[in-house]
Amino acid sequence: MLLIQNGKVLTMEGTNYDRASILVEGGKIAAIGENLEVPQGACVIDAAGCHVLPGLIDAHTHLGLSGHGLRWEGDDVNEMTDNVTPHLRTIDAINPFDRSFADTLTGGVTTVATSPGSANVIGGQLTAMKTGGSMRVEDLVLKAPLAMKCALGENPKGAYGQAKKTAPMTRMATAAIFREAFLKAREYLEKKKAAVDGKMPEFNMKHEALIPLLERQIPVHIHAHQANDIHTAIRLIQEFNLRGIIIHASEAHLIVDDLVAAGMPLLIGPTLGFSTKPETVNKTFETVGILQRAGVKMCITTDHPVIPLHHLNVCTALSVQAGMDEDEALKAITIYPAEILGFGDRLGSLAVGKDADITIWDKNPVDTTSRVLHTIIDGRVVYSR
Repeated sequence: MLLIQNGKVLTMEGTNYDRASILVEGGKIAAIGENLEVPQGACVIDAAGCHVLPGLIDAHTHLGLSGHGLRWEGDDVNEMTDNVTPHLRTIDAINPFDRSFADTLTGGVTTVATSPGSANVIGGQLTAMKTGGSMRVEDLVLKAPLAMKCALGENPKGAYGQAKKTAPMTRMATAAIFREAFLKAREYLEKKKAAVDGKMPEFNMKHEALIPLLERQIPVHIHAHQANDIHTAIRLIQEFNLRGIIIHASEAHLIVDDLVAAGMPLLIGPTLGFSTKPETVNKTFETVGILQRAGVKMCITTDHPVIPLHHLNVCTALSVQAGMDEDEALKAITIYPAEILGFGDRLGSLAVGKDADITIWDKNPVDTTSRVLHTIIDGRVVYSR
């Protein structure tokens, strides 16, 4: 049993407290209030003068797939031997012993989605997981597979067209490869449903991996920076009636009305840092604020290790500096990614019954000089400064 006392509590539920306590029992939030008594035997953290928030959530990372300080030995992000690999599972490559997990806790990030990279047109299956509390990946996992990673734009063209002189060399080929994979999987699914007397089509692992998308059980995450690639992503998602989420969307602020009409969530970032390729030259910290004010569901991401995960709050602070509402910016790294990933009922805010994923900061996290004092996952203190 844990009691956090006297903190300024920002719940992400519409109600904040200047001075309140949070009682944690059995890994869940049991009570929040201004005058909670200290239960017998409870461990007490005095958060006087501190900000208490939900654990931060990053909905697009490669945590555990790219080893800290390693070269090819720890690089398990892209399988660049085949541009269609939906059967690959990130859970089989995640290394919870990598130093990045410990670093992540210093930034108050308690949940992530970890994704294959964007070299392949279809890259593989995402995993949603907590970032601490165990060194066994199965104990961290919230859902696997969480979604399917696909990519448009420069990356597949570079990995195959430029490097290997094979398809896709153009955006036309990238979209065609996507279509072919889903058309074949849909045909395979129809044959399975029509099978008589057990005469099933020959097993195909790639097609099997795409069936949950065709049946709308899990979404597709499509990497697209440039406005025309975002439009292609929307076109493909609608063509196959998929649940779609668009990743990066660096030029989303240029096509806001189209995104409002499409009604698809966006995971924006990495925005911090230099534009390293043509399709990101228009990226700006103003994007998330523009989308939020237009009513587009979005959240802020680091694309770790592009931006180290423990700087997620810094990216958020820079979005506030660029004009985003402060409360909305904090929601963009807590409750909004929780809802987009499908965990809004248990993560992303401080409410009775939710997982006790809690962070205690010496200042408001949108202050770039703020520091995490304690990170708590499932009611356990996993980091203390």
